Amino acid sequence: MPVVQHGPRDKPRVALTFDADLTALMRRRLLSGKVHSYYNKALIDELRAMHVPATMFLTGMWMEQYPDVTRELAADPLFELGTHTYDHRGFTKHCYTLGTVPREDMLADVRRAVVQLDQLDPHATRWFRFPGGCYDGTALHELAPAGVTAVGLDVPGADGFAKSSAPIVKQVLSNVRNGSIVVLHMHGGDNAPYTAEAVGPIVKALRACGYELVTVTQLLAG
Repeated sequence: MPVVQHGPRDKPRVALTFDADLTALMRRRLLSGKVHSYYNKALIDELRAMHVPATMFLTGMWMEQYPDVTRELAADPLFELGTHTYDHRGFTKHCYTLGTVPREDMLADVRRAVVQLDQLDPHATRWFRFPGGCYDGTALHELAPAGVTAVGLDVPGADGFAKSSAPIVKQVLSNVRNGSIVVLHMHGGDNAPYTAEAVGPIVKALRACGYELVTVTQLLAG
């Protein structure tokens, strides 16, 4: 999806988005006690404290694990929720190490997550994000009946497996521009341990530069 461009008189806008991944492997780590939680409550608390609108993309497996949290996020007017497939497998071959959803299962996988979100969120959007940003014409064709709209990104936050918050902050602030969609992660744990620490400096710097922080819906509304 192309980055949105606004006229020169508009206040520059940026959408902060957060993916909530949960894979079969991550769930095993959670159930075994190796990871305490894949819900980064500190991140959500920080967004609320700073009154930051955001769009969250939730996997179906994550919603199954955290139904009450999903309802709580859905009830917060700051946030809007979309889907991120059921278990975060890739929709093309060789999508990092995510595995691959067979073509014949693609539609059912996405519909499963959409149904779950609709059960938990009366205001659910039809925004959808491909895991790893991996998709092709085949994937788009197969998902057309699901009625979702794929949301891309132009600023990956590089918070996955980061060793500190500083590189995350630098990555976002060095690449953001008017109309950008930034992707970070809200599952925390051992996969994204420094996102909550990074989001405060990111938000403060963006606002100091005159950016308005908005949801994907607000951004695409122009």
